[in-house]
Amino acid sequence: MTAQKRFLRLASFALLAAALFASPGAAADQPQRFSGERADVVAVEIPVQVVRDGEPVRGLTAADFEVYDGRKKQDITGFQVIDLSAPKAPDAAAVELSTSTRRHFLMLFDLSNSEPSSIVKARAAAQKVVDKLHPSDVVAVATYTASKGPQLILGFTPDRRQVATALTTLGSPQLVKRSGDPLNLVLESFGNGTGPVAGDSGRAAGILEAEAKEDATRNKATDRRYEEQRLTAYTRSLGDLGKLMGHVDGRKYVVLLSEGFDSSLVIGTASQEDLTAMSSAVENGETWKVDSDARFGSTKSGNDLEKMLEELRRADCVVQAVDIGGLRGEGDQGFRRPNGQDGLFAMAQGTGGEMFRNFNDLSEAMGKMLERTSVTYVLAVQPDVKPDGSYHKLRVELKNAARGARVSARSGFYAPKPFDQREAASRLLDAADSILSGRESGDLDVAVLAAPFRGAAGRAYVPVVVEVGGAGLLAGVDGGALPTELYAYAIANDGSIGDFFGQTLGFDLAKVKGQLQQSGLKYFGHLELPPGDWSLRVLVRNARSGASALRITALKVPAFDSGEKLVLAPFFPEPQGKWLMVRENPRGDQKNAPYPFMAQAQAYVPASRPVLAAGQEARVALAAFNLGDGELKAQAQVLGLDGKEIPGGELHLFAREHGIAGAPDVVAASFKPTELKPGEYRLRVRVASTGAASPFETATIPFVVR
Repeated sequence: MTAQKRFLRLASFALLAAALFASPGAAADQPQRFSGERADVVAVEIPVQVVRDGEPVRGLTAADFEVYDGRKKQDITGFQVIDLSAPKAPDAAAVELSTSTRRHFLMLFDLSNSEPSSIVKARAAAQKVVDKLHPSDVVAVATYTASKGPQLILGFTPDRRQVATALTTLGSPQLVKRSGDPLNLVLESFGNGTGPVAGDSGRAAGILEAEAKEDATRNKATDRRYEEQRLTAYTRSLGDLGKLMGHVDGRKYVVLLSEGFDSSLVIGTASQEDLTAMSSAVENGETWKVDSDARFGSTKSGNDLEKMLEELRRADCVVQAVDIGGLRGEGDQGFRRPNGQDGLFAMAQGTGGEMFRNFNDLSEAMGKMLERTSVTYVLAVQPDVKPDGSYHKLRVELKNAARGARVSARSGFYAPKPFDQREAASRLLDAADSILSGRESGDLDVAVLAAPFRGAAGRAYVPVVVEVGGAGLLAGVDGGALPTELYAYAIANDGSIGDFFGQTLGFDLAKVKGQLQQSGLKYFGHLELPPGDWSLRVLVRNARSGASALRITALKVPAFDSGEKLVLAPFFPEPQGKWLMVRENPRGDQKNAPYPFMAQAQAYVPASRPVLAAGQEARVALAAFNLGDGELKAQAQVLGLDGKEIPGGELHLFAREHGIAGAPDVVAASFKPTELKPGEYRLRVRVASTGAASPFETATIPFVVR
């Protein structure tokens, strides 16, 4: 392989891996943006595990720890205890924990240093490990081959269906059709709900074994220099992986499924026959017959390995090395590689991990590791750093430590950079972190309206209307183009992703700046979701300045055919021309669905957060499903931001329009905010049929009085 091809391959990996390390993060914990070279304060979360006699130590407090940035002791400004073995509400854990408290598992299949039959069996072993992980754990899947370099299969995600598909197919285009997810959190969409495996397992095994065998055959060589070059490429790739993972908060466990590289390249030959021949040559004065690299190992290879380990340590990556050669049966045929156990052991030991060999059940073998890491103490500090991306060493000490107690914590952190100086990979990481964090954040004025309508094939058509205030979007941008990123994901309580969309919009400020200044951007997209409760995460970001906001909306999708009653959010029609309107690129199975916001045969665009004038009536459209044929009655309640009811709203109903062909009934109404001071509120509308025994159905929407 030429140097140019190797460079292109590694550069390609950097782009692919940008989405790989899309772990759930905490946008609220993102450091401040900086200007100049002044030092500023950033929040750094440090996950710490304390183990004694192989068991996690419980019951510690903030007073038991000391944290040092270099030699400077830091005040502990925050403290949290996460015990994954403690009882939790069903399905709640997957969305409660921040980035730093979640465990990240990267299942990395080393295809070039493993026999094909071992890889096929290793997939099942990896799936058993995933099945035993805590619901809050996130998993990514990747492969490495000498011919193609590292290949992203699936980024860090809590969605176990996606992980199962990634492990079954290992990204083979013959077995899976990629979803087009811009953040790589979704490998394949399961629109028909049939499950995660594309094609039968036997066919998958055959295809993967053939691909792995082709790569292995291509790279079998006896030339030692060539093998050293392959090891250099290998260590560089994993070193680059470490650099990228350094952008991910929380401890990362790289489960390396491999038969290992030829360790003689680093430590010299272990062959007694070769050692005897070399010793004899030296004794006879025939030193030219002795290859010092072969006898003692290559200094360059050793340095390459150490550089890789240092990058992984800095990124708080722990390699759990699995010798998958032990998975082959006695009758398995194939090329027998040099013993790679020493290489695997060096990678695990050098990062604080373990090596697993001669196992029958990988999930059992790793069970102790999972137990030891089940208790995490999260320490927050706020060191003064410059915004230069430099690495800062951290040290965590346990005061009055019990005999035998061992502390495991991240060894340092990278100072942030201004957004416009950050790598593309880092920017994508932030986007994915924010999406999966489960916590609203940001500095843009963003409002989201989403409502389920009857769709097709058991999946609702859910329009998503996003409003972005123009002032914040334009801040820090004086002219030229304004690239704006918008992502939306619907996530269930168990971490599975129902649907998503993402788009980057490019605006020519010479043409649209005035309209953005007047109000802002209004975007119309849609999701297609099965019945259930969903957390809708919408992220908007100025791709030049980095200004962003995440909004989270609880969304209930009913089973429409079951007759379940549903009142959608009150829709306040807005006049045309108020916003810079953008509609999504056509996507999904229901991309040609009828426009959902209709009243008296007229289409309208609803406000995501209506702005009302005190004492003035505003038109409202109330849409509902399955409320019966009787006359409707409705009540309006105004709530403050604290959830308490505030007097000051009048709702009047006018005419009811019965929906046809699965459309909802629509009631024309008006709402007048009376005696309300300027500010932000929520409107709760309760609707029922007169004489019906069922209780009122409710829907809410935020609004502003000016």
